[in-house]
Parts: sequence; structure tokens; C-alpha cells
Amino acid sequence: MDAQPDPAHEPGTGLDRRAELSEFLRTRRARLKPEDVGLPDFGRHRRVPGLRREELAQLAGVSVAYYTRLEQGNGQNVSAEVLGSIARALRLTDAEHAHLTHLAKPKQHKKKPAARAQQVRVALRQLLDSIDGVPAYIVGRRSDILAWNRMAAALFGDWSELPPQERNWARLVFLNPAYRELFVEWDQKQSDMVSFLRMDAGCHPDDPRLSALVGELSLKSEEFRRLWARHDVKEKSHGVKRLRHPLVGELTLSFETFRMVDDVEQSLVTYHAEPGSPSAEALRLLASWGADATRAGGAASAPSAG
Repeated sequence: MDAQPDPAHEPGTGLDRRAELSEFLRTRRARLKPEDVGLPDFGRHRRVPGLRREELAQLAGVSVAYYTRLEQGNGQNVSAEVLGSIARALRLTDAEHAHLTHLAKPKQHKKKPAARAQQVRVALRQLLDSIDGVPAYIVGRRSDILAWNRMAAALFGDWSELPPQERNWARLVFLNPAYRELFVEWDQKQSDMVSFLRMDAGCHPDDPRLSALVGELSLKSEEFRRLWARHDVKEKSHGVKRLRHPLVGELTLSFETFRMVDDVEQSLVTYHAEPGSPSAEALRLLASWGADATRAGGAASAPSAG
């Protein structure tokens, strides 16, 4: 790759919160057209896409100078009420509004030793092992995969065969070619993955390990660079995924995400099939094959790129 790393993404530096705030507001403004928000469009001679700053300021009920300072990354002393007005003017989703708040009014996090790994409670590991027939895993900060059950290994591949630093969804999606075959809606999977990582970056812009991960993915994956530049954010919640498994073929599975009350940086993710469906039968077959399915199926044992 001939791409050069963004200075804000160099390992150990963290992300530039002011630059993140500026680019996020600019990209959200650029996606709106005057007719989208009930403003007249007086011609085609717009030098930039989307709304002008003065139009956005008018919609939000703030001065152009005030909004300009905010879009330049100066969120100091901005109130929650003003951020709410700007979020409404920009037609932000709840996740985008939360991301804007994190960037403009960052919370002070207690410093944790950089080398300390995220720990999954013993009771949670026991819960995973007791869930029979349902693929389930625990995901933490930076999309790290922290723990999983036998069915998750049968569906996605045996993550225990990977070095700990490779057990990360963003790395698997963008640097492990085998996962391109596993997910049917591959473009959507990539987009979602970057949106989740962006949300994490907004909450923890000073995390050097996250910055290093973004820098590595930016260097090694053109697709990641393109999606990262869009500044899209999304919370992982629930939905449907279509998978193409090498042993049982295509499955349509619903996923649910349960955030831990005592540690909001960890979530339990489960996948299940509609009762009586071909996908339910496919999961039953994977469960019955046990270790054989884990060895033969999924994608995790394939080598990472680069």
C-alpha cells in the first residue's frame, strides 16, 4: 500500500477530538439538501455539497459565527440544549446525537493501565457455556472478541486458533479474506463494523490502542479508509444477518445485543433462527456435529492479510 498514515492515527497518540468533531459536523451538513429541510434552493451554483453553514445556523437558531467555531472543532462550553438544536437541524439519529455529544463535551474517564486486558466475569463465561444451540459471544472495546461458546466457534470459526490480538471483529472483517465468504451482505457488514468502531472512537478518542487499530486498518485496507472517511456512526443493537456457512449453506439469523449493566464496554451478542425454519435446522446440525463443525466450519482459522 502506498497510503500514508494520518498523523491523528499514529500509534500511541489517540485520535484528534477537535478534528473528529469538525469532520463529523461537516459530513453531516454535506449530506443535507435545502429541500430536505424546507429551505428554498436559489440555484445550482453551490461550491460545496449540502447546506451552507449559514443555513444550518439558521435552522439551529444559533449565530453563524457560533456554529462556525463549533464546526472548526471548538466545542468548549457548548450547552446540551445547543447541541440538541444542531442535532435536530442536521436530522441526526440518536446514535449520531450521542456521538456529537461525546465529541463536543467529552466525559472524563478514569485512567486505566494501558496493558490491562478486558476481563470477562467467570459467571458470564459459565453462562456462555450453558447456552445450548445458540451462537453467543462477548465483545468489548475496539470490537475485541473476549469470550464465546461452542456454537459461536462452529458458526464463525474457532477464534481460539488465533493469537489474542487477532480476535477482533474489525481486523477479521477487513484483514481476513475468509470472512468475505461468510457474510452474504458483505458491504453492509463492512459499513456496520466501521460505524460501530467510530462510535467507540467518539467515546474514547484518547485510546492509543484504538488509534493504532484505526491506523493499521487505514494502511492495509482501502475499503476501511473509504468508510472511515464517511464518519458514519451506529450502535450495535439487533437485526438480521445472512451467513454462508461451508458446511450447512446459507442461514438467516437474528442477532440481539445485550450491554452489561456493570460494564457498559462489554456486550453479549446472540444469534438465533426462526423456529422450524431451514436455518434452525442448520443450527441444530452444527450443534450435533460438535467439534467436527468447529474444525471444518467458519472462517477464523484462515490467515489474516498483511
